[in-house]
Amino acid sequence: MDNNKNKRKGSRVYSYFVYVIIIVLLGFLVFFVFRQANKKYTQMATSEAITLIQRDADDSDANKDIIAASASLRGGEVTLYFEVADNSSGEIKLTDYYATFIESDYNNIQIKVGSENYTIAESLIEQIERNKVKADYTKYKSDMGFFSSEYKENAFLSWLPTIITVGVTVVIAIFLFRMLMNTAGGNQAALDFTKSKARRIDDSKVKFTDVAGCDEEKAEMMELCDYLKNPKKYTKAGAKLPKGFLLVGPPGTGKTLLAKAVAGEVGVPFFSISGSDFVEMFVGAGAGRVRDLFKNAKQNAPCVVFIDEIDAVGRQRGAGLGGGNDEREQTLNQLLVELDGFEENSGVIIIAATNRADVLDPALLRAGRFDRQITVNLPDKAGREAIFKIHARNKQFESNIDFGQLAKRTVGFSGADISNILNEAAILAVRGGRELISTADIDEAIDRRIAGPAKSNKSLIEKERKQIAYHESGHAIIGLTLEHAEKVRKITIIPRGQTGGHVLMGPENDRFLITKSELEAEICGLLGGRASEEVFFKDVSTGASNDIERATEIARRMVVEWGMSSLGPIQYEKNSGSVFLGRDYTSQKNFSVGVQNEIDIEIKKIIESAHELALKIINERKEDVILIAETLLEHDTITEEEIGYLLEHRKLPEESVSQKETAGSSASILNGSKVEEAEKKEVKEEAKTNEPEVDNKEEKKEE
Repeated sequence: MDNNKNKRKGSRVYSYFVYVIIIVLLGFLVFFVFRQANKKYTQMATSEAITLIQRDADDSDANKDIIAASASLRGGEVTLYFEVADNSSGEIKLTDYYATFIESDYNNIQIKVGSENYTIAESLIEQIERNKVKADYTKYKSDMGFFSSEYKENAFLSWLPTIITVGVTVVIAIFLFRMLMNTAGGNQAALDFTKSKARRIDDSKVKFTDVAGCDEEKAEMMELCDYLKNPKKYTKAGAKLPKGFLLVGPPGTGKTLLAKAVAGEVGVPFFSISGSDFVEMFVGAGAGRVRDLFKNAKQNAPCVVFIDEIDAVGRQRGAGLGGGNDEREQTLNQLLVELDGFEENSGVIIIAATNRADVLDPALLRAGRFDRQITVNLPDKAGREAIFKIHARNKQFESNIDFGQLAKRTVGFSGADISNILNEAAILAVRGGRELISTADIDEAIDRRIAGPAKSNKSLIEKERKQIAYHESGHAIIGLTLEHAEKVRKITIIPRGQTGGHVLMGPENDRFLITKSELEAEICGLLGGRASEEVFFKDVSTGASNDIERATEIARRMVVEWGMSSLGPIQYEKNSGSVFLGRDYTSQKNFSVGVQNEIDIEIKKIIESAHELALKIINERKEDVILIAETLLEHDTITEEEIGYLLEHRKLPEESVSQKETAGSSASILNGSKVEEAEKKEVKEEAKTNEPEVDNKEEKKEE
């Protein structure tokens, strides 16, 4: 800290010194400019100047007399400057003139003044000497000091204004350039592009107690901290700590958070830098920054270097169309040498994070560079519950909040998603004028995270609103019927984002494997909305476009990747997610045109089978579909608990109805869409009038 203060103090003193120099130089410049600006000379012909010089001083008719003069010699010519007193008007007026002579004429031409002959220079002096008797012009006599025997001007005085002007210009240019570089780079070494941009962190407040949902990964990083704190315990057993730790996983799972926790736990220097900070438009800058980073790290060993988003600089070489040897590849080559070259990086431990490990260069992943690859997966149910509790520390909740139930409803959510959900819930509570966060606030925050903020459905005509209700009811009834389908958590027809409504579904427990039966049930559930429209409206809409896209993708992967068709357990394609254009051009399909036709037939067979099953279930449970749809038209949203009660008792519980009416009025105020009671009654009556016909003779199927 003291060194930094001294550097800042020295920088301020240097700046003040520069300011003083600039002010002094500007003062000199202004002085000489104004001095020359005040000397205004009028050109006089040479002949007229000679006549004026040789005029007899005793001539009583003379009206112009020379009272002061000076001369300068430049390039073989003499420029004569003289002041003339004109008393022709009865009042003496001073005028400055100049005339130019050839040097030989100036020194040799004889001019008669009185009874004596003089050269031009001698005549000029004689004239001035005589005129001083005629009038009192002694104050101009000091200008005679410019005369010399050779009539040459003072070189220093003539060049001084030019020197000062150039000097001031250079100083100002340097000063402005330094200001520009300080603004752009924030340091005095702005021109040194090879300096590392790594930030040293000594005061991180994140600890391992702030990390949840990745216990195994956290244990690995805690081992690293223990080694840095007690290295003798490991060296005594002959163990060496891995040189590099590569954290791999989806976005938002806590990779950077783990690195911050290491920075907060260990008592050694921690350098943090992003992969994009290495790459620069200047050739060689990236490799220079890598060298500078590891140079600083070795000087501060033992230490930890964290490189975030290493895929920005560590992508596979030769992946472009022409291979090439671009700046990024040079940077990667230098990084590979520093990680495991001839020099030993004793005490320097590298932690890197990426969510695209598939694009990294194999040389970067080998043992000796990144010895450990730690996969940070999405949190399981217990992990999500722990994450909820961590982010709930500084927030106030109602007493009925169950984080375990929230963890069940957020399958597939990352730690960053959960943090955002609780923050959005807190904002919603403040917007509603409440100090405590309720379950309704968290539900709304989850819906916002999935589909976006809620929109007013007043803009929807009643026919569209009704079609959306039956569409979502069709999705839900498939999920409630099929054994292997995901569990229905919530149904809503409140428009959000690009959707008019949605059904929130999720597995009962976290799963790592998906069976063929579960995939077929998912496809059937996706087609349930379209099947419901076909049954009740004898028409279909564009609302199922996304459902069809997802169903087709699942069916295709079942056939070409997972071997779940009559074509057998053969992988025809691989969804690698390649981002390399050069590899896409050189890739080849592993099947013939005939097999492609069979693949299309199998995909169509899976889709048609699921569609037929969806139509069958909708027809068998028409009354349940109508019940759910009409309840949605009345209350907009039905939760998991309310769905079971509704199907059993054919109505919602009274407490749920009262809560929905209260929540509906609050939501109306928050969304700026107040609906009059008369309009609500009119909508209900119209819905009953337009209720689809149901065959009462069909046997009602209970869940």
